[in-house]
Amino acid sequence: MTEALIPQAPETPNDARQAAPMPELKNMGPSTADVEAAVHAIADRSRQAARSMSRANRAWKDRGLRAIAAALLERKAQILAANSTDVAAGKTNGTSAAMLDRLTLTENRIQGLAAALENLANLPDPVGNVVRGQTLPNGLRLRQINVPLGVVAAIYEARPNVTVDIAGLGLKSGNAVILRGGTAAAATNAALVAVLRDALESVGLPADAVQSVDQYGREGANALMRARGRVDVLIPRGGRDLIQSVVTNAKVPVIETGEGNVHIFLDASADEHMAVEILLNAKTQRPSVCNTVETLLVHSASTVLPAVATALRAAGVTLHVDARIRAALPASVDSVPATDQDWATEYMDLDLAVAMVDSLDDAVRHIRTWSTGHTEAILTNDLGNAERFIAEIDSAAVIVNASTRFTDGGELGLGAEVGISTQKLHARGPMGLTELTTTKWIVQGEGQIRS
Repeated sequence: MTEALIPQAPETPNDARQAAPMPELKNMGPSTADVEAAVHAIADRSRQAARSMSRANRAWKDRGLRAIAAALLERKAQILAANSTDVAAGKTNGTSAAMLDRLTLTENRIQGLAAALENLANLPDPVGNVVRGQTLPNGLRLRQINVPLGVVAAIYEARPNVTVDIAGLGLKSGNAVILRGGTAAAATNAALVAVLRDALESVGLPADAVQSVDQYGREGANALMRARGRVDVLIPRGGRDLIQSVVTNAKVPVIETGEGNVHIFLDASADEHMAVEILLNAKTQRPSVCNTVETLLVHSASTVLPAVATALRAAGVTLHVDARIRAALPASVDSVPATDQDWATEYMDLDLAVAMVDSLDDAVRHIRTWSTGHTEAILTNDLGNAERFIAEIDSAAVIVNASTRFTDGGELGLGAEVGISTQKLHARGPMGLTELTTTKWIVQGEGQIRS
C-alpha cells in the first residue's frame, strides 16, 4: 500500500502552539459542568490532532519519536527535579514501597524510556498493513487494513513511565492520546507532557497529539470517562480499585488491563537450579510490577522446595504458606500461615503465597479459582505436562520454563506497551502498536452494482 501522505497544514486556523492545554480552572471549586466542558475541549482538540496523525507517514512519526527520546535526555534534570518533588510528597503521605518504586524515575530509567522510543522508531508502522484481501468473482478488490483508533485516553496512577510509553505508542500508531496520570505523579507528568509536546511541535507534528487532564483532578478523570463520542477508547492501568472503577463507571469503550495475580507451578520434574533462578527473578527483580509472581504452587513430589524457599528467604521474601508447605520446609526457613486472602492477593511487594498440590489438575484448578488472567507459568521437564498446561490455562500469557517477568511489551519485541489486557475482545496480553489500531475495509470496483 502507498505510504500515507504527510499532513500539510493543521485542521484548524490555530496552530499547535496556540492550542496549548487549557489552564487550571479557578481554585474556587469549579463545577462539574465547567470541568466537563474543559475536558470536552481537550478531547475535541485531540480529535483534530488525530486526523493529522492518521495522515502522517512513518518517516515523520519516527522523527517525532526520536525527537522525544532526545528531549528526554536533554531535559532529564528538569524531569528528575519534578520527580523528586513527587517522591518526597509520597514518602510524607506514607505511600507504600511498591508504589514509590513505580513513581521513581532515575537517570537509568529515563535512558531506558529514550531507548524504548528508539526501538519503537525501528519497528514497522502498523498503519496501512493489509490484514487480508482478495478479488471477488465480480471483480471487486477487497482489502482489510489497519488504521488508528483515533483518540486514546489512559487513566493510570503513580507511573510516569506510562506517560512516555503511551505517548510513543500513540504517535507511532497514528493516534492522539489524552492522559490522566494521577495526583501522586502530578509534577513529573506535567514535566513529561511539556517535553513531549515541545518535541512533537519541533518536527511539525501537532502538539495536541499529547494532552493531559491532570489539572482537573479526579473530576477531570470522571469527565474523561463520560466523553462518549469524543474518546474512542479508554485504557485504565493500575491497581484493582482503579481498574474496576473505570470499567464500572466509564461511558466510553474500555480495554480492561488487569491486576497480576500471577502463578508459577513447580512441577515434580522441574530442575532445581532453573527453579531457583526463575523464582528469584520472577519475585525479586522488581516486585512492584504486574508480571511479578505472587503465588507458587509446588507439586508434592517435587524435591526442590527447600532450595527454592531458602533462596527466596535469603532475598528477603516473606513466605505465606499452607500447612503442607510448612511441614515440608526446613526448620531454618521461617514463614507465616496463608489464608484464602493470600491466594487472592497481588502483593506487589516481597511477599509470596505458597501452596502444595498433588497434581497438574490440582494446580490448574487452583489457578482457575484465583487467577486474574494475566500470566501463569509452569516449570517442568515433562513435555506432556507443559502442553496440557498451555492448553488448559486461560490467561493472557502462558509461560513454560521462563520467568513471568517476560510478559512485557519491550521484552516481547513490541517496543513498549500501553498495558497488559486481560480481556478477550480486541486485544489480549501486552498491548503494543497493532493493538492500538482497528481495521477498515477498502472496496474498489469498476462500476459494479449488486444484483
